[in-house]
Amino acid sequence: MPISKLVSPSFLADRRHLLSQGALGFGSVALSSLMARSSQAAKATRTDPMAPRVPNHPVKAKNVIFLFMAGAPSIPDLLDYKPLCQQRNGQPVPESFLKGERFAFIKGVPRLLGSPYTFKKYGKCGAEVSELLPHFSKIVDDVAIVRSLHTTQFNHAPGQILMNTGHQIVGRPSAGSWCTYGLGSEAENLPGFVVMTSGQSQPDGGKSLWGSGYLPTAYQGVELRTKGDPVLFLSNPPGVDSNARRSTLDTLGALNKQHLNVVGDPEIATRIAASELAFRMQTSVPELGDLSRESQSTLDAYGVTLGARTFANNALMARRLVERGVRFVQLFHRGWDHHGSGAGDDLLSALPKRCKEVDQAAAALVADLKQRGLLDSTLVIWGGEFGRTPMNEGRDRSPFLGRDHHPKAFTMWMAGGGIKPGTTFGRTDDIGYSPVEDAVEVHDLHATMLHLMGLDHLKLTTRYQGRDFRLTDTSGKVISKLLA
Repeated sequence: MPISKLVSPSFLADRRHLLSQGALGFGSVALSSLMARSSQAAKATRTDPMAPRVPNHPVKAKNVIFLFMAGAPSIPDLLDYKPLCQQRNGQPVPESFLKGERFAFIKGVPRLLGSPYTFKKYGKCGAEVSELLPHFSKIVDDVAIVRSLHTTQFNHAPGQILMNTGHQIVGRPSAGSWCTYGLGSEAENLPGFVVMTSGQSQPDGGKSLWGSGYLPTAYQGVELRTKGDPVLFLSNPPGVDSNARRSTLDTLGALNKQHLNVVGDPEIATRIAASELAFRMQTSVPELGDLSRESQSTLDAYGVTLGARTFANNALMARRLVERGVRFVQLFHRGWDHHGSGAGDDLLSALPKRCKEVDQAAAALVADLKQRGLLDSTLVIWGGEFGRTPMNEGRDRSPFLGRDHHPKAFTMWMAGGGIKPGTTFGRTDDIGYSPVEDAVEVHDLHATMLHLMGLDHLKLTTRYQGRDFRLTDTSGKVISKLLA
């Protein structure tokens, strides 16, 4: 029988749909069997991709808030103090560190750069923290500082894409997409994965950092605007009231469900769910974005400026989102690329500004979650795409202090959601060039995050182009020493 008799012309037009109808099976059925759900849950998922689902093992973290510092913070000046760099400031780096190395921008023989900032030990754990992070120093007993991360990428866009999707090339699903794919969402009137940006510009990796890749588009991050209406086009046009909108959606939904039963395309289920969610968001989003409902003491703690486009406002919004059941919240703050080419990107003027923009709010977020009983079930992650060199870049003989990109060693911190608090994990060598104890790769971080959410990173897969893909690609292990 000709294939044109079996499927509609519109269906033939999309090759992916044709494949899903054939040997690869219905996309929605594959999604259901992936997580070994019950037949009842699988049936519900066909029309609601974000329905909550059963995890692989006991859950520590129900939600994630990822505070992403795009541009790569200067860790030698913030969280990994090296006295040897202070003692040998301005001296050439020992040749043993440089053999076979390549740098993004450093030319000639690089010279060590001691941090211009003082460090002190704080809290019962005795964590060493820079004077640039006075608010973070107050919560060190609630966090785990991971000092031994390394990555394979030393340019911003691929580094950010790797940190957010598990691979350095665009096209893979983001971490937030994998989490909502595996667990769904408990938010009834909001997306399961929400993104907000602040700082100087958009991240170098663009919107691919929160895209769904080859997963159904129901799992991509929804960007909330931080100035004006959080989401555009939620209001009904003139002449259309709520009853008319509801009637239109009911009719459209019935037609889409009919088509879903015929072709089994998961994107139709996504379309149905998106329309229903948009209708509910007409009420939920304006209430969510009204930060004036918070107490003045809370606004002051975060450093919120009502109506502004700031990291502080976004951090408070993040807490409000997880309170409402949003599974994954990611804040991107751009401006951490401190090469020292001028006063706008040096360590003495620009770095303190970035720290002031985020330090108070990030610490307030952890403290606020803890005070409200949400920190135990919310995993908070802070960090960038790679580190900065322990030597001065000196780009074009610039007199300003700055550091080049450095993938071999950098620091991130984590809090809540099953993480052992008051911990400093891993160690770098005497100048902070490479990990020498408990090295952590990007996929280890992802595997640990998924484990805390009740997901086995080896089992959370989807078949695409003939093989199974996962967030952790072909590596990754859970960092058991970080678990409470």
